[in-house]
Amino acid sequence: MNNPKTLARMAGGLYLLVAVLGGWAQLVARGAIHVRGDAAATARNIVENEALFRLSITADVVMALVFTALGLTLWRLLSAEGPRSSVAMMIFMAVGSGIVLVNLTFQVGALVVATDAAPGAANDALALLLLDLHQYGYTLCGIFFGLWLLPVGLIAYRSDLFPKWLGVVVLAAGAIWLVDPILAFVLADVPQLVRDLIVAPTAVGEFTLVFYLLIVGVRRPVAAPVLSARSSSR
Repeated sequence: MNNPKTLARMAGGLYLLVAVLGGWAQLVARGAIHVRGDAAATARNIVENEALFRLSITADVVMALVFTALGLTLWRLLSAEGPRSSVAMMIFMAVGSGIVLVNLTFQVGALVVATDAAPGAANDALALLLLDLHQYGYTLCGIFFGLWLLPVGLIAYRSDLFPKWLGVVVLAAGAIWLVDPILAFVLADVPQLVRDLIVAPTAVGEFTLVFYLLIVGVRRPVAAPVLSARSSSR
C-alpha cells in the first residue's frame, strides 16, 4: 500500500482512534473516579466502578498500540519527504507509547490496593497517591506527545503534500504540549483554568491535522512544467 492519499487517510483514522481512546480513558473514566484530595471517595469510586476502571486501563493499552501503528503509517507516508524528521518522529512516538504503558502500573496498583480484602484509611490514601502519580506521569508523557508533532509539522511545512499553514498549526500544537509540564511542575501555582486555556490550542491543532488527513489526505504535488524541445534549445 503506497498510495499517499490512502496512507494519509489511514493515519487520520488511527489518529482519531488514539484521541477517542485516550480522551475517554483520561477525561471520562478516570475523571469520574479520581477525586483529588479525597482518598476515601477515590477508593470508593474505584470499588464501585471497578469495571469502568479496568476498561480505562484497557483503553490506554489499545491506545498505545494504535499510536505505534500511527507512527509506522506516518513514517511510510513521510519518510521520503523528510527522512531524518520521520525517524525522529518514530523515536518520540515509540518512547511516548512506552511511557503510557509503564505509567499504567500506577493505575493497576491503585486498583489492587482499593479492592484489597482489608480496606482502610491507609489503603485509601495509597490508592489516591498511586492515581496522583499516574496523573503526574500522564502530564510528563505530554512532552513526547509534543515532541513527535514537531518533526511532523516541519515536514508538513516543507513538503508539497500539505499546505504550509497546516505545518504551522501542527508546530504550534507541539510547542504548546511542551509548555504544559512546565506549568504543572515549575509554575504549580498557576490556576487550572489558565493551564486549560493555554493547552486548549493543542486540541485545535491536532484535530485540524486529523481531519485534514481524513478528508483531504494529501495534496497532489505540483508537477514541474515540461519544456518542449524547441523552447529548451533556445
